[in-house]
This record gives sequence, structure tokens and C-alpha cells, in this order.
Amino acid sequence: MIDKIVEAYPDETFLKADGFDDAIIGVDEATMRLVYSESKCIDILNEDMDLEEAIEHFEFNVKGAYVGEKTPIWCADIF
Repeated sequence: MIDKIVEAYPDETFLKADGFDDAIIGVDEATMRLVYSESKCIDILNEDMDLEEAIEHFEFNVKGAYVGEKTPIWCADIF
């Protein structure tokens, strides 16, 4: 997905969350920020830690991190 987004918007600079390229589900064209699936991010983390740890790590260390105006958007699709 990231390759398609970069190709579609060659003049834009996107801020990526390291290790979560497979969780990218799109781009918000209003702010030109990447959109990530929360459930896919947790699945990626769950490969190396148990589910409870993965959720906690995601909530506090990934989703909770503000890294400027290009901070990615997290789509709550875990319900």
C-alpha cells in the first residue's frame, strides 16, 4: 500500500510508523497523513509478544506518540 501511496502523491512527504508498513490502509487527503489499521498494528506486534502486551504497547508507545503535524492517523477497526 505504501508504494501505491507514494506513487500517487510523489510530491508529498509521509511520516511512517516503523515496522507497520503492512498496516497502512490509506491516506487522509485533507492532511496528507497515512492511515493505519489498529488491528493490523496489534497483529504485527502480537507476532513478538502476547496479545495483552501487544495492545498495551500499541496504545502507549505507538498510538500515544505525537511526532508532529504528520503524525499518522490510527483507524479504530478492532471492534
